[in-house]
Amino acid sequence: MNQTGNMLSEQLEPNDSYVDNHRPLAAMAQLTAVLSPDEEHAFMQIMFSSSATVRNDNFGLPRREVMRLLQLKPEEIDAFHQFIDRVNQSMARYFQLVYDERRDQTILLMRVPARQAKDMLSAESLALLMFIFYHQDVLQNEFTLFTQLLEAFGHETLDIRRKMQVNLSALMRIGAITKFESVSEEEAYELTAIGSRMFGNSYLKRFAEFSQSQQLHMDEVLKFFKRYNLGGADTL
Repeated sequence: MNQTGNMLSEQLEPNDSYVDNHRPLAAMAQLTAVLSPDEEHAFMQIMFSSSATVRNDNFGLPRREVMRLLQLKPEEIDAFHQFIDRVNQSMARYFQLVYDERRDQTILLMRVPARQAKDMLSAESLALLMFIFYHQDVLQNEFTLFTQLLEAFGHETLDIRRKMQVNLSALMRIGAITKFESVSEEEAYELTAIGSRMFGNSYLKRFAEFSQSQQLHMDEVLKFFKRYNLGGADTL
């Protein structure tokens, strides 16, 4: 769920030992069988632009730039999404290519075990992200007010307000959330496509089982989190 190397990464459950992060470059070699030279070049540009170190909080490339690299016409939107699908089919074990339509960002995420990802975000930031994820992706709210976070996590004090803003800033730096722009003066946050995909399905299963104090079938977990609506998120 943070930078690993220079890539943005998603959270996985600690027992996901099948994710062998020593072989991602070998997986990239397979791309030559499914991508044209222009598509390979576009992929490398997206990977470079997905670096939090290089791009700060402006991750990824806009769709128009990717389509230019792919030498696609403006109306060839389907070809753009087919390119994303082919990359994901080839590299789903290690990476996921995501297009955030609201922010017009094409971003590459790297899969990492939770024991690595947890070093990048505090438990408080993780809890805030889970609340925002549930509030928006599951309950389908457009944004989450800062006052709602205060009500959920603590009393209105200067100290808790400062701590929460520090942890929200950490989530903003990795592109998981962004400030919600509105005519209202109330502080609010919006989940991005990055934040929506940071929790692997196995992590969500452990989270739900811990909160319910019982074992759950994965189908029940995916249905509860509306994971089937994310277009292939059940394979993360």
